[in-house]
Amino acid sequence: MTTHQQISRPDKVLFPGPDLTKADLAAYYDDVAEVMLPHLVSRPLVLHRFPDGVDDAGFYQKQVPDHAPDFVDTVTVDADNDRGHVRHLTVGPHDGSHDGTEILRYLANQACVEVHRWLSHADAVDRPDLIVVDLDPPARGDLTALRRTARATRDLFGEIGLTAFLMATGGTGYHVVAPLDRSAGFDEVRTLARDIAAHLAAADPDNLTTEQRKAKRGSRIFLDVNRNAYGQTAVAPYSPRARHGAPVATPIGFDELGRVEPDGYDLTSVRRRLAAALTRVALEKTRVSAAARRATRSAGTRAASSCGSSGSPSRRAP
Repeated sequence: MTTHQQISRPDKVLFPGPDLTKADLAAYYDDVAEVMLPHLVSRPLVLHRFPDGVDDAGFYQKQVPDHAPDFVDTVTVDADNDRGHVRHLTVGPHDGSHDGTEILRYLANQACVEVHRWLSHADAVDRPDLIVVDLDPPARGDLTALRRTARATRDLFGEIGLTAFLMATGGTGYHVVAPLDRSAGFDEVRTLARDIAAHLAAADPDNLTTEQRKAKRGSRIFLDVNRNAYGQTAVAPYSPRARHGAPVATPIGFDELGRVEPDGYDLTSVRRRLAAALTRVALEKTRVSAAARRATRSAGTRAASSCGSSGSPSRRAP
């Protein structure tokens, strides 16, 4: 039985300008749940909430409150705080009593505009299954160097046996992400990420830097690998961003990199993108099914023709 999460103050505007409300955010989460939820399942999550809209500073929430609804999944992880742990919200396996869509609606009701995820799963929080290089330019401008760096990062990942994926963050940069087999801990993965960033920066020192202090980066792109650590997070795919225009963190193909800007999709256009993708999948399934039917009919015709030309099988003499 699914509990339908009601949205309080549904007309509360969260994104001035396009005047998008809490109800609009809930509708968005409903529409993208099928593609967003797999990126959240079994991961500790951190919520970036904006009860007064994105023009307000908002706040990050790690600890799930005691009054959270029963259908909200949680995972408790060790933490360096007074309690010694944090009870994070997560999206867990579901037994039919509820589904992950209700958790997304709960997030909308909490004015959670941004969803950030750990790079590890709840069953092995100290073993990351993702490595992330955040390409962070100093300001929005010419994307030539940024796109070149994304491709160079992909190529370097490939050289060491990792398969790179790309996400337009909804901000000013891109994330280059690769899955891991969870055989290494965060310390090893962070060291690998630092080595990757250092290699890239050494190859293009005029445009790239690993300098932690902003004042020393100048106009160079910061190769941020700080997210590759226990307790750190990265914005989740399909999460809205707390920026004017309601951009969305959107996974894209490297073949799209030249035409998709970091904030190229918003709450409206990303749904058109997903709808178009579903249409292409449906058309491809129809094409394959039609081809299979034609092949079956053709095979049947050939079989019938073969039987007809050979006549009745002869009986062998005793």
